[in-house]
Amino acid sequence: MTRRLTWLLLLALPPAFAGEPVLERLAAAAPEADPQVLALALEARDCAVQSATAPAADRLAVIDYSRPSTEPRLWVFDLRQGQLLFAEHVAHGKGSGENHATAFSNRDGSHQSSLGLFLTAETYQGGNGYSMRMDGLEPGVNDAARDRLIVMHGAGYVDPITAALQGRLGRSYGCPAVRREVARKVIDTLKQGQLLFAYYPDEDWLQRSRFLGCGRDGLAGARGTARKG
Repeated sequence: MTRRLTWLLLLALPPAFAGEPVLERLAAAAPEADPQVLALALEARDCAVQSATAPAADRLAVIDYSRPSTEPRLWVFDLRQGQLLFAEHVAHGKGSGENHATAFSNRDGSHQSSLGLFLTAETYQGGNGYSMRMDGLEPGVNDAARDRLIVMHGAGYVDPITAALQGRLGRSYGCPAVRREVARKVIDTLKQGQLLFAYYPDEDWLQRSRFLGCGRDGLAGARGTARKG
């Protein structure tokens, strides 16, 4: 992460997060996760709740797409207990990159992953087995997720051993696919009204997201006005 992006992240955090106990607990529970990314995920959750865009979810999944696919980069937390429930590998879209995801889209047919905050929804049995639908909460960033069939599911190509041998994890059509062995447990933990936050150090998204900066001087409202214009 560049020094400039690090400062952008720090500037995006409202002062309340500096000594926030829940952030400290999550960072301690998942020491491999970037605490700045965890702070952004918590801020996004709080902003969504404050704006009545999402319920006060008890569970939060965080994906850090700045990490290579050969490393665990999905963490699922119980926010009430401040506990880590899962730390897993997760696939990104074929159109997003090889081992490192670098391109993200909200466009159907792009086969790219999307960034931002998602609200989890219903489960179903589909071509990839037990799966969970998600609704993107950020207009123009991820709000086409349901129409694009961006869902969480298990996949045989999410295999850490194979990834270590071939230099990257298998890739999806944009879905955050996980190992088949844990898919049902992860999905049942997150289904029906929990939250998932997908991160990458994209400057435009960090500055314009409706869920980042809402605690600082009405910045979120100003950004929302700018988007509408």
